[in-house]
Amino acid sequence: MLTDATIESWLREDVGHHDVTNQVPGETTGRLVAKESGVAAGLDGAAAVFEYLGRGGRVTVTDRVEDGTAIGAGDVVLRVEGAAREILRGERVAVNVAGHASGVATRTAEAVAAAREIDDEVRIACTRKTTPGLRGVEKRAVAAAGGDTHRLDLSHMVMVKDNHVAEMGLETAVAHFRERASFATKIEVEVEEPSDAPRAATAGADVVLLDNMPPAETETAVDQLREADLDVIAEASGGITVGDVRDYAATGVDVVSMGSLTHSAPSLDYSFRTG
Repeated sequence: MLTDATIESWLREDVGHHDVTNQVPGETTGRLVAKESGVAAGLDGAAAVFEYLGRGGRVTVTDRVEDGTAIGAGDVVLRVEGAAREILRGERVAVNVAGHASGVATRTAEAVAAAREIDDEVRIACTRKTTPGLRGVEKRAVAAAGGDTHRLDLSHMVMVKDNHVAEMGLETAVAHFRERASFATKIEVEVEEPSDAPRAATAGADVVLLDNMPPAETETAVDQLREADLDVIAEASGGITVGDVRDYAATGVDVVSMGSLTHSAPSLDYSFRTG
């Protein structure tokens, strides 16, 4: 949920201390228009900017499409009306938030569609490789496009990574964190070799992360987990792009996680028009 403090920081960054550019009198209408096709997202954030500026009835959001909606070039995704000064002050922030989030949603939808060509059950997930201050916006964009948000922060799941294993050993690390975690908290263990996947599951992992393995090695790891009849979630991750999704979906993993959904998605092109 966006807070007033977040919206204030966005506006303060853009408006500054003495905004002369937007000292425009009177009333107007505004509309956010897509200049290319994609998947809309971040419109809750864009609308919140105008609603914040329009407290006291100065600006009203009159219409917007739902996040997750497929849109085409020329589609109007948000309409506002009210004081020209406030609408113009919110314009760039709203465009930036919606453009970035819609780019994330569009990239996510492409990855989900690619996975569905192979297996309807494979989940496409994002990671914690998000922009500081914008994690909520980016995670909601992933969810709007049919992706999985993965853990939202460090408290949502224990991730036993290579550094933990290097310090304590795989089995000791899993036992160490199992003692400290709630019964409701899952433990995920990162492995870099197929042979370590059954070890991690046997040690008590709920999720085994097959990290930076090419598809062939990933499939080998999944086969070893299944042959050992180990009931765990298998997740592939590490430098995976939309072009790789089909190959990883075919390996038998349950989840394909992709940092590129949030850290490399290009913004969707929007323009804001008044009058």
